[in-house]
Amino acid sequence: MIPVYYYSSASGTVRLFAERLGRPAHPLSERAVRRSVPDGPWVLVTPSYKTGNPQNDTIPEPVRRFLSDPQTRRLMVGVMGSGNRNFGEHYQAACRQIAAASGRPVLFEFELQGTQWDVAEAQQILADLDAAIEAHGVGQAREPQGT
Repeated sequence: MIPVYYYSSASGTVRLFAERLGRPAHPLSERAVRRSVPDGPWVLVTPSYKTGNPQNDTIPEPVRRFLSDPQTRRLMVGVMGSGNRNFGEHYQAACRQIAAASGRPVLFEFELQGTQWDVAEAQQILADLDAAIEAHGVGQAREPQGT
């Protein structure tokens, strides 16, 4: 089962979404998780914060730090993003920037903490990924190993 690694601010919206996916969910707000390296395929769930202020970086710093490890980046199979449509053209900016920079697909986008239908759709996408990985004999996703 592919785990998700997520970052959620104090509002907890991304955490609520990640925890409802029914699979291992690792919070990048925890130092030990940020310093770990997944030993199998994984999916990132990230919020976007940019609201049009050019000084405001859209990718949360804990996500940036986690992705700084080349092996971690290589094992990422896709990105899911949480956003707020009030951000206009910056909606889902972090998710889309990470996907473009990594060459990995945007798997799913949802607003704020997502609806029950968003969760169900994301669960199906992840189940399809699980099946594809198993069918192609790619290493099984496991719990993170500390460094």
